Amino acid sequence: MREQRDMPSGVLLVDKEPDMTSHDAVAIARRQLNMKKIGHCGTLDPMATGLLILVVGKATKLSDALMSEHKVYEGSMQLGITTNSQDREGEVLEEKKVEGILEEDITRAFGQFEGDFEQIPPMVSAIKVNGVALYKLARKGKEVERKPRPVTVYESNIHRIDGVNIDFRVKCTKGFYVRTYAHDIGQVLGTGAHLTALRRTYSGDFDLSRAVPASELKVASRESLISRLITLEQIAEMKGISLT
Repeated sequence: MREQRDMPSGVLLVDKEPDMTSHDAVAIARRQLNMKKIGHCGTLDPMATGLLILVVGKATKLSDALMSEHKVYEGSMQLGITTNSQDREGEVLEEKKVEGILEEDITRAFGQFEGDFEQIPPMVSAIKVNGVALYKLARKGKEVERKPRPVTVYESNIHRIDGVNIDFRVKCTKGFYVRTYAHDIGQVLGTGAHLTALRRTYSGDFDLSRAVPASELKVASRESLISRLITLEQIAEMKGISLT
């Protein structure tokens, strides 16, 4: 009865920690807020950290709109090793020596993945084929054909190149796989590559400045989390939309 009578609504921003799934974050928020009507806007891999948008109460109706907005990621990749998941948590498929790769080669490779292009989703992903998630098929050693999906990179920056390790930032559309981005850049360079770290810093107009750390989410009181909600009215003003 309490949930129906006094159900909060709004957006709760969470700074996800490593090894936590997006579902874990939702489950914790449900427990701490003592309510079931909570969802998330855009999955983050367990390895990844950073901005996870939780929609609470009536804000769940805004989920599709919030999920469709651009994302910004800070990532790190390593040349010379290709994995089946395209990140450091997968099994190594191939190792190559990285020799004769210049900074301008890396810059040129990044430049090939700007603007509009298509990505082939990785096998280790939640995309479903004939009703079965790809990662479940991958666990059984199966690989199926995946259709390329249109994506856009609005801008990218290389922050650091240290031998085989590259730190970068990318602003992209929803549905963009940063793992695949790193993998494909490695293929262009002829060395192979995999993603070693990932942090989402923006999703649309939301950033980490108002996010609740995952460690705090786990112990926060209901009242403190309600006070951290971005209200429906604030979201409507921010997005220029009507709630009626």
